[in-house]
Amino acid sequence: MDWLILLAPAWVMGSLLAFLTAPLGCLMLWRRMAFFADTMAHGTLLGIAMAALLGLPLWFGVGCLSLLLVAILWVLHDSRLPSDALLALCSSALLCGGLLLIQYLPTLRPELLSYLFGDLLALDWPDIPALTVAVVAGVVILLYNWRVQLRLVTDADIATSEGARAGLQRLIFMLLLALFTVLALRAVGSLLMGALLIIPALTARLLAHSPRQMVLWAFVWAQVGIASGLWGSVWLNSSTGLAIVLCMAACFALIFLGQKTLRYLKPL
Repeated sequence: MDWLILLAPAWVMGSLLAFLTAPLGCLMLWRRMAFFADTMAHGTLLGIAMAALLGLPLWFGVGCLSLLLVAILWVLHDSRLPSDALLALCSSALLCGGLLLIQYLPTLRPELLSYLFGDLLALDWPDIPALTVAVVAGVVILLYNWRVQLRLVTDADIATSEGARAGLQRLIFMLLLALFTVLALRAVGSLLMGALLIIPALTARLLAHSPRQMVLWAFVWAQVGIASGLWGSVWLNSSTGLAIVLCMAACFALIFLGQKTLRYLKPL
């Protein structure tokens, strides 16, 4: 019971975060933008460092940096430049810039590991209302634009000819990822945010036969990974972010290997 009281705020926040993780992760797979999440996540370190340097709240610095990255990628969008190469450029530059600046900020060094790998257990009940409002706002925006997003994923040319504004929807998707980046920093840290989005969606893809099923399965596996990761981090006395991602990866591996084994044994 004592452990449950300690874990309750983190568990509630992780469960709420899954409502945003599942649909965003599925959209990332469908849009083939998995690397974009890593780029956004690596930029959070620079946002943290700049916020500490200017004496601003860390969430404000991360949010501003995420919006700046969206603007940079929007400006750099060019048919001559491969999008994955641009993301690699931004990811490495932002990560190196953040780590370099943190070296000159001694107050941030003791907490560097929590920024890199998350510290969900540091959340308390007073943090929950603001985070809940942010998650609900993100989910509402995503639901409002969901049909258009699916049409663009299925066939962008037809959707555009029918009046869908591809550029606006891409911007909305990137802004929602920026919101997720701010929220997920406490959960899994800057280095593991991409895994929190991608692994449940990949696991769901093994089981789903429709977009709706895939989102539902991604939600289920996100909840399983967060719950088992939280309890596992207490049991192993390890970082919550590492435990959550490893539990999600273990779920994917078990389902993938189980399906492969069943297919191999079926002819026999």
